[in-house]
Amino acid sequence: MNSLTQEIAATAARMVVEDGLEYGMAKRRAVKQMGLPARTALPGNDAVEDEVRDYIELFCADTQAAELAALRQLAAVWMARLVEFRPHLSGAVWRGTATGLSDIYLQLFCDDPKSAEIRLIDHQVRYEASTVQGFHGETVDALSMVCSCPGLSQRTLVHLMIYDHDDLRGALKLDGRGRSLRGDLAALKRLIEEIK
Repeated sequence: MNSLTQEIAATAARMVVEDGLEYGMAKRRAVKQMGLPARTALPGNDAVEDEVRDYIELFCADTQAAELAALRQLAAVWMARLVEFRPHLSGAVWRGTATGLSDIYLQLFCDDPKSAEIRLIDHQVRYEASTVQGFHGETVDALSMVCSCPGLSQRTLVHLMIYDHDDLRGALKLDGRGRSLRGDLAALKRLIEEIK
């Protein structure tokens, strides 16, 4: 990786940690903040994640572990509530790079795409519906909720991405570094226990 790409990754990483931005948005803002042309080659997500880990180690080592633990506990609560939809945790909370500003991303694999939404309505849970890009680049429905996170004494966004049941097979592939991109409730509980 050349020095400019590394500088973009480092600047984006700071925005991810300090502002709670997602990688794509952080990379684009980093390019703009650095006064570079919009068509500047962007670093890959792995490079940004490496920089995020370095930034956390340098500047957030005293708070990040507790924030991550609180977010994982909240994710586990929602995964248990939605267990019939085969929830899988993804994103920074799964990967271990989340801070108190991070959102929780749960991917649900449903037989009926409307069933998760009906479940929220039945339990009088307020949510916002939208569409987002899925893990294969396709458009998927997303249900976003603002939830209390007791371990952080603040509110946290929880996003439920609705996938078809058959998408679960492709979801379990590993990334280029041999790591799982998501995990089910049992895998999350193992992560929680490892940190105790």
